[in-house]
This record gives sequence, structure tokens and C-alpha cells, in this order.
Amino acid sequence: MKTIDFCVNGKDVSVICSPAKTLLDVLREDAGLTGSKECCGKGECGSCTVLLNNVPVCSCLVLAGQVEGERVVTVEGIGTKQAMDPVQQAFVDEGATQCGYCTPGLIVASRAYLTSIGHVPGLDEIKRALGGNLCRCTGYTKILQAVQTAAARQLSSREL
Repeated sequence: MKTIDFCVNGKDVSVICSPAKTLLDVLREDAGLTGSKECCGKGECGSCTVLLNNVPVCSCLVLAGQVEGERVVTVEGIGTKQAMDPVQQAFVDEGATQCGYCTPGLIVASRAYLTSIGHVPGLDEIKRALGGNLCRCTGYTKILQAVQTAAARQLSSREL
């Protein structure tokens, strides 16, 4: 067991756990942040995506010992029900949530992607950017539309 200190959603946290415990389990079990979901446990589905120093990663593949002193943002840090991020609002408005299991990872990955670009992306661009995130419920049409809607809203808010 080891004390691991890191920043999650802008708050400094300390957890005592095995350094080999996954970040996903630390977030869910020790930090009480249950937005990130475990689906495959192998980094193939993206349901557990978080930002580690602003880079999207599958938290099921990151060990607690690797986040010592680092910054982690989960879906809870993207926005809240009362103050949704444009990506979250677009997912709601476009009906892109379906069962909701993959939604947190898609929102985190979408936020990271849209932060890195300055235009409304085409469908192929979005598909490449979200290629590590799987959804079993949809044909992705509403998810792709939600990302485009969020991008358009993000750009229009910058122009104001």
C-alpha cells in the first residue's frame, strides 16, 4: 500500500492503495467518482476514458502509481447537471446518450478533441478522433451529430 497524491477535477486528492490498482478503480472506489465505466477492462472500448494531463486515456490501463503528481479529469470534471459543458448539452439535445454506458467516455474524448481544433469537424474527422470509443446501442449517427453541434456552439461562443 502506498499514498498516491494527484489532482482530480481540480482538487488535490490522496488515496492509500496498491500502486498496481487501476486508475479506474481508484476513481470509482476511492474517490467516489463513478462516471467512468468499466466495460472491457482492456482499453478497447473507451467507456473509462479520462483526461490525464489533458490527454484522453483508458483509465483501466493506467495504474494508480502512474498518476502520482498528475492531473486527471473525469466526466464529472467536464461539467455538471447544473452547468453542462457544450459537449454534454449537445449529447442531450441530439439524443446521443442511449443507454448511457459509453457516454462518459465519449464526452471526455469529444471534449479533448474539440479543445484541440478550431472548426466544425466533418464526420470522418470525428470518427477518427473517437475511434477508440465503442457504443453498442447506436449507429453513431446521433453521437457524430452531437459532436458537430458542440463544435458549432463552441465556435459561436468564441466569436461573441
